[in-house]
Amino acid sequence: MKRKTLQFLVTALAFGLVVTSCKKDDDTTTTPAGSGGANNAASLVFKFTLDSTQSRLDNLGNPATIPAGHSAQSPRFNGVSANYIEMAPDMFTALGSGEVAYQGPVTSAGGNVAIDHDQATVVNNGEVFVTIPLSQVTPGTYEWLRVSLSYQNYNIDFRANGFDLEGTIASFVGAETYISAYTINTQSITVNANKLQGYWGFEESTFNTVVDGQAPPGATTVPNPLFATSPIPQGSCIVTGQFPTALTITGNETEDIVVNISLSTNNSFEWTDANANGIYEPLDGDTVVDMGLRGMIPMIE
Repeated sequence: MKRKTLQFLVTALAFGLVVTSCKKDDDTTTTPAGSGGANNAASLVFKFTLDSTQSRLDNLGNPATIPAGHSAQSPRFNGVSANYIEMAPDMFTALGSGEVAYQGPVTSAGGNVAIDHDQATVVNNGEVFVTIPLSQVTPGTYEWLRVSLSYQNYNIDFRANGFDLEGTIASFVGAETYISAYTINTQSITVNANKLQGYWGFEESTFNTVVDGQAPPGATTVPNPLFATSPIPQGSCIVTGQFPTALTITGNETEDIVVNISLSTNNSFEWTDANANGIYEPLDGDTVVDMGLRGMIPMIE
């Protein structure tokens, strides 16, 4: 396969590429989110699970089927990150009015204040993302969780010129992210600038081709079941999910509270399928239309 063919392939990926997240490995820091009397030895622990069998939702949190003429696959995730975690007492709590448990690092190195990719933490399936002392969390009962996903890294399958290939996508979907450099799979791209939501890098694993690009605005599915009572700004990538059992923090905990943030990757990489064969073939007219994570369920372990 020639280089220009692969570049055309990635251009096809660029057209309508969507995702939900952004950032890179590093130690995470926490921002005090409130005050309470919890035992200093106890913590609020957030971890991520990536589940390809979880319900597939649309932007309003309703079940979503794959439209006629489209196909989809569940990407194989290598990592995910977030820049903001907020717990909301009820469905009417406006964004920012709940308990902001975590605010990730930001920087003005690229001009505007933006997410700092260099200081972000990327974790894989089942790993702890952040641990927050419960002494910094306001006691209360919380029914909903909001998470601003900022980065995701995943592998996809595709076919081009008769080759069945695998590629890796590194996707930055925070509202704005400062990136000095990042590694997609084995190869790196130097940026040294702010990038808006939807910036991505693609590495094809067999021929080692690397290309980057920018997805169009508004191309990311961001499920929010509270759209009617508590909307989120476009481009914020803040996914909303309800605790099956409300999270109650008394301020007297002596043991950690672990919240497993389960993210749906169920057929989240979606494209128009020109020949309806269920195989992503960007050189044969298939076009990516969505790659947003398809729902979130925060569960207390």
